Amino acid sequence: MRKLLLVVFVILCSCQSDKKEKANLKIQSIPQKILPPAPYFVDIKANDVKLGKPAYGDWLFSHKENGQSFEQFVRTKHVVPTKEENIIYLQPIGKFNSMQIKQIELVRQYLQIFFQLETKVLENVSNDIIPNHARRIGDVGQEQFLAGYILTDVLKEENPNKRIALMAITEKDLYPKPEWNYVFGLASYRDKIAVSSMYRMQKEADFNLGLERLLKICSHEIGHMFGLHHCIEASCVMNGTNSMIETDSHSIRLCSLCQRKLNSGFNYDNLKRLKELEAFFQKNNLDEGLALMKKDFEKIKNK
Repeated sequence: MRKLLLVVFVILCSCQSDKKEKANLKIQSIPQKILPPAPYFVDIKANDVKLGKPAYGDWLFSHKENGQSFEQFVRTKHVVPTKEENIIYLQPIGKFNSMQIKQIELVRQYLQIFFQLETKVLENVSNDIIPNHARRIGDVGQEQFLAGYILTDVLKEENPNKRIALMAITEKDLYPKPEWNYVFGLASYRDKIAVSSMYRMQKEADFNLGLERLLKICSHEIGHMFGLHHCIEASCVMNGTNSMIETDSHSIRLCSLCQRKLNSGFNYDNLKRLKELEAFFQKNNLDEGLALMKKDFEKIKNK
């Protein structure tokens, strides 16, 4: 049987939500008047790196996306935090080594800063929760879990207090359907749930690279849950991607436009968020992210 080579992620890559799903989400009230961007977003826009012409194999080469303006974002139904729903949860599934446990905790810390929402890690669940009919052996002998089963039969049953988003993280490889070799993850934006695998993120990667990939994947996917479409304006964590190489080449930073969208419903302190991101990147020796935050600070200081 010809093996299929999957070059499109479902998490971080395709990440396409169904329009019908969006209609069912709790939504932000549509404003009567859209104000011009605050000075913060105008200042940091100078640090946005415009995307070049897509090359063969790139996401935008094969996906002709129209992008999403700020006006389109605020006039489209999307999830925003409320007093009743304002906590992001991570659900580990599997037997994790000490390095993976540390990475999950760092992902929690990062998401709490990135979205300025409380983020918690739920108690670890054993791989035994996945029945035999939702497992298989992959092309190189690795065990794989059916991603859809985790969404519909594991996560959908969970409703922790004040949950606004729930993402499972597995140490096992995932597959979406029998004819596909693998998938990095899967999501349902209607139900505000997702699953992501650490298995391939850490292949041929040191601790920091594996961590950076997880930070990108989780912030990107949860960003979709809050209504952000793929970004085609600049190098941004919300860019679509067709491969791990393309993922690594995209920025971990939200561009100024995507930051403005996110902030419109959350109303967090932009400077506080920026300082906390800088401190996180510095503490964890993530040099690229640190440099990006410092550049944003410089633009603000020079105004």
